Amino acid sequence: MATTVRRAVLTLPGAPLGEPNPLPALRPRDELHRLDDRARDGLPRDMARQIGYEPLETLLPVRVLDGYGRTRGPVELDTIVIENDRLRATVLPGLGGRVHSLFHKPTGRELLYTNPVFQPADFALNGAWFSGGIEWNIGATGHTTLSCAPVHAARVPAPDGGEMVRLWEWERLRDLPFQVDLWLPDGSDFLYVGVRIRNPHERTAPVYWWSNIAVEEGPRTRVLAPADEAWHFGYERTLRRVPVPTWDGVDRTYPLRSEYPADYFYEVPDGERRWIASLDENGQGLVQTSTDTLRGRKLFLWGSGRGGRRWQEWLTEPGTTGYAEIQAGLARTQLEHVPLDPGGEFAWLEAYGPLAADHALVHGADWAAAQTEAADRLERALPRATVEEAYAAWRPFADAEPGESLATGSGWGALEVLRTGAKLPGTPFAELTLSQEQWPWLELLHTGVLPEPRKVTPPGPTLVAPHWRDMLETAPADPLTEYHLGVAQWHAGDRAQAVRSWERGLPLAPSRWPLLRCLAVADQLSGHPSRAADRYVEAYDDFCEERRDGEQWTAADAALGREAIEALLAAERPADARGVWERLRPAVRERGRFRLVEAQLLLAEGDRDAARALFEAGFEVADLREGAETLNEVWSRLTDAPLPDAYDYRMRPGD
Repeated sequence: MATTVRRAVLTLPGAPLGEPNPLPALRPRDELHRLDDRARDGLPRDMARQIGYEPLETLLPVRVLDGYGRTRGPVELDTIVIENDRLRATVLPGLGGRVHSLFHKPTGRELLYTNPVFQPADFALNGAWFSGGIEWNIGATGHTTLSCAPVHAARVPAPDGGEMVRLWEWERLRDLPFQVDLWLPDGSDFLYVGVRIRNPHERTAPVYWWSNIAVEEGPRTRVLAPADEAWHFGYERTLRRVPVPTWDGVDRTYPLRSEYPADYFYEVPDGERRWIASLDENGQGLVQTSTDTLRGRKLFLWGSGRGGRRWQEWLTEPGTTGYAEIQAGLARTQLEHVPLDPGGEFAWLEAYGPLAADHALVHGADWAAAQTEAADRLERALPRATVEEAYAAWRPFADAEPGESLATGSGWGALEVLRTGAKLPGTPFAELTLSQEQWPWLELLHTGVLPEPRKVTPPGPTLVAPHWRDMLETAPADPLTEYHLGVAQWHAGDRAQAVRSWERGLPLAPSRWPLLRCLAVADQLSGHPSRAADRYVEAYDDFCEERRDGEQWTAADAALGREAIEALLAAERPADARGVWERLRPAVRERGRFRLVEAQLLLAEGDRDAARALFEAGFEVADLREGAETLNEVWSRLTDAPLPDAYDYRMRPGD
């Protein structure tokens, strides 16, 4: 059959994403992949420099997605199916353009780990993320903020005369447009993926990219790459060079032979072909390869310990196959960001397909023989020269204008193109994609005035890039403008000026709680917990007077109420915390996250028995953060008994 592109619908059990958190993300995210200055001593100079290069301080202007739960019903996901006589690739344009499935027809094998449910969990930089498939991670260290967001998609002419699918979007953490072109040449066993990231600004931009591939794991699954050393990163936040395959008496290329979750960033020697493969007990599985620009290769494993297995169940459902991740990135490790010159671009080609090798060799004790066998089989299936030729053939098509639209992303790119007049051949950001979120900023751009909302509502998202901050500084200084200006100044690192802007907005503000909450966060982070607690009490009082019906207000109630209770407990004011708790909407108090908050409140009130009863009754914290130790910490304050399996998400030794 000739290669075809069509739209379809995938129905899965799934949990709704819920409303975004309306509070601006002023606090730095607790990103696990961080090293302090001392930990960088002894690292290769280029690696140490890129680890210290513009790490992300806040999520602004992106909003946190934490409104999902764990109650699932049927959800319909729009898909784009790319198919030839050998492969069928299923893409989810509404969820970051993730490749959900890559099915090899001749063998009847699914090459990826395909999650049988859609279950958001707190793994992305901005919260909601889900496991499975091939994910395109751009932005900063961690899973992209686009994990659960729509991207633009359209048909585009392919280099072989057929069609390919272009995915594109404006990445907002770094203000960079990117595209992902997917096509299946007629008769090919490999999905080709052309990627381009452009910097339309007059400043150098930090860039992060990792293609994240979920693959099924079994007791005899082995991950192979052309490397004899790797950089090991565990949840103790250390980075060290270790041998491959065996370290500390264990062959770490078998994911289930490790106990705890860990990253292994492989040191692929310069000049070697870039590839990584995951093969089962029969020597069959998936291989990924690329042109040399995509330098890094990585294995992430959950391990066989209780915490890792619990996380696997949490991200899908009990009884399903576990998975590991093989990845490919621009740098050697995910702790690094790579500079992209003004007006420059990064571009490369990836290929994904089946690999079949001699199982005795790939599972043998001779690591060099295992590598050679996999590399030779890859070269026979897809020669390195063919990948280079495919990249060269794709480059002229990267600027091809999209044809029929298959999906629509956000309007943020259209707003930036209107502001700058940037010319981005191949990735049009049309004005018709502008939505209600962009309209206030469009009016600011055209008139110099940020409009007041037409109805009482939590404030919308803030734009924080320097050009928008400049416009806010020259706009009329009404309370809403002062609020947004303060958020932009905070993002720029000018915290004292941000506080002054928020304080200027307070006297005339019809809604005082958004400003008071920002001031409370500033007090907390500057070491004034008592004053922060006072601000939170005042903010929640004002919020309750203004609160309306609707999901947006419920999201604000949950976000502000949780922050207020936590601040009041930190200030040792449990009575005031109880006052906030009692005014939370019942639907909010019933959430698993708030059962944990209630247990912490009961502990602060001295009612240990009631707090333990909540644990014994059972609850699930839907937005439990990767690596979080809160459940273990609260349980250890209640009892010396072992942590129950249902609450065991520990990811490092000694927890």
